[in-house]
Amino acid sequence: MSKSISRRNFVTLAGASVAAFAGLGLAACGGSSSSSDSSSSSSSSSSSSSKDVSGNITAVGSTALQPLVEAAAEQFMNENPGVQITVQGGGSGQGITQIAQGAVQIGDSDVFAETKLDNADDAKKLIDNKVAVVGMGPVVNSKVSVDNLTLDQLKGIFTGKITNWKDCGGDDADIVVINRASGSGTRATFEDAVLGGDKVPEDFKPQEQDSSGTVQKMIAETPNSISYLAFSYFSDDIKSLKVEGVEPKDANVETNKWTIWAYEHMYTAKKPDAATKAFIKYMLGDEVQGTLVKKTGYISMKGMKVEKDASGKVTKL
Repeated sequence: MSKSISRRNFVTLAGASVAAFAGLGLAACGGSSSSSDSSSSSSSSSSSSSKDVSGNITAVGSTALQPLVEAAAEQFMNENPGVQITVQGGGSGQGITQIAQGAVQIGDSDVFAETKLDNADDAKKLIDNKVAVVGMGPVVNSKVSVDNLTLDQLKGIFTGKITNWKDCGGDDADIVVINRASGSGTRATFEDAVLGGDKVPEDFKPQEQDSSGTVQKMIAETPNSISYLAFSYFSDDIKSLKVEGVEPKDANVETNKWTIWAYEHMYTAKKPDAATKAFIKYMLGDEVQGTLVKKTGYISMKGMKVEKDASGKVTKL
C-alpha cells in the first residue's frame, strides 16, 4: 500500500483508504517513546509545533502503521500549512533500509531496526520513536466456519502441512493461504509468534501480497481464505480468529495473553530536520495519543503491562 497525502485529501496510489479504519475503537490511548533525543520524546505536547515550521517529509514503510501516520499527517498539515508530508507503504524492511540510507525522513516499522539491517550497529545511528503497539492475528473469509485455532493448527496451515479446513473442525474445503511479502514486518511478527523459529518448506509457496490493505480485500473476496492482519485492519467483512481460545483484543495484548503483537516504530536520523522533529513530537502528543491512536485501531504504550526487546524476550513491567 502506498499513498501520498495532500493538504485536503489523500491521493491513493495503491490499497484502501484510511477512512475504512476510522470507526475502529480499541484501547485507551497514551504516548511513549524510546527515543534518545529528548526533543522528540515528549508525550504531553498539545498541538504540533510553531506555525512557521516548514519542509517536506516522506515517511515510508509499515502498512500496518500507515493508517495512523496518514491520519496524523493530515491533521498536522492542516495546522502547519508550510509542511508537506507524503506517506508510503512498502513494508517495514523498506522503511528501515531507506531511513538508514538517509533517503527519507521517517522509516515506519513493525520490527526493531537491528533485526532488519545487515549491520545491527547501523540501528544505533537512528532514533527509535515507539508511537503505539499493534496487535496482529489470523483472519479468514467471513464464511469460514472455524472460529478458533490452536497454535499447532495455525503453524500447520502456514507451513503447508494442513491444507483442508476439515482438519481444523471446519468444512471439507481447501484452505487458501494468503501471505505477506518477505519484507513485511507484519509477516515477521506473525511468523516469530506462530512458527517459533521453524522454517517454511521451500515447496510451500502461497500467494504473497505487498500491503495489508490488499490482504484485507482479498480475504473478504476469496472463499476459504486465511491470512493475518494488524487489528487496525480488522473489519466487518472478514472474520478474526481466536488462538488457543484467546480473543484478539487489546486487553489480552497488554498482558501478553495474546502473543502476536509488535511496537510501531517511527525511525528518524539522529538529528532530524525541524519539520520531522515537530511531526514526531506531534505523534507523541495528546492530539494523536489521546484520540487517533484509539480511533485508528492501535494500543497505547501506557496500557502495556509487559515490554518486549529486539530479541523477542517479554518481561513484566
